[in-house]
Amino acid sequence: MNIEIFLSGFLFLFIMVLNVAMAVFGYINSEQTLSSNAQKQNSDAELEKINKNGSKKFHISIVLALIEHGCVIVLPILLFIVFSPYNIILGVIWTISRIGEGAIQGYNEKNYWRLLNISKQYSSTSGAERKSLSELGCTIFKTKDTRFTFAMILWSIGTFAYSIVLVTYDIFPIIGWLGIIASIFIGFGNGIKLINPKFGILSLIGALLAIIFEIIIGGWLIYYSFIIL
Repeated sequence: MNIEIFLSGFLFLFIMVLNVAMAVFGYINSEQTLSSNAQKQNSDAELEKINKNGSKKFHISIVLALIEHGCVIVLPILLFIVFSPYNIILGVIWTISRIGEGAIQGYNEKNYWRLLNISKQYSSTSGAERKSLSELGCTIFKTKDTRFTFAMILWSIGTFAYSIVLVTYDIFPIIGWLGIIASIFIGFGNGIKLINPKFGILSLIGALLAIIFEIIIGGWLIYYSFIIL
């Protein structure tokens, strides 16, 4: 089981590294804007950004994103192997939830891929056709945002489940409580955003806590895999 513990910790940290690499290559993370006008302006700016970065960077960013989504799917399976003996029901919950999260994000890339051709056409047209391409880009971004919000709700459910295990069975209660708090902020925050996109402060706080949580638990799992040899 040591290898599963090590790989679980490695994937927590590797996913973080992949997210940074995706951003470096210009991957556009989901972010809901405040109004329909702001969404249009955001779409215009992002289409120009994609075209400016070029097709090579765009393709690399999507490949990195797909690898990241694949890691998100593999991670809960490894965690299930490691922690499900403590509580099989919670193990099933976190596995299904986080696999769902990774699957939703992976499916998102199908539409995101289309943005490269749209951005090229957008930069070389004007008038009604340019406006139509901008609206198409806006639709893709909005759909991506909505799906990302649902994916984060699934993240919160999965993280809440295995954080309860860490606390209840005294495995690593401090980091478990941090995971519980982060999952509550992200779950409620993204749930509220579905109703009122302007209210995103809870999910932003949750995102910061989630980063801290995943860095600590990733490092701890790697360390723990060596000390139990």
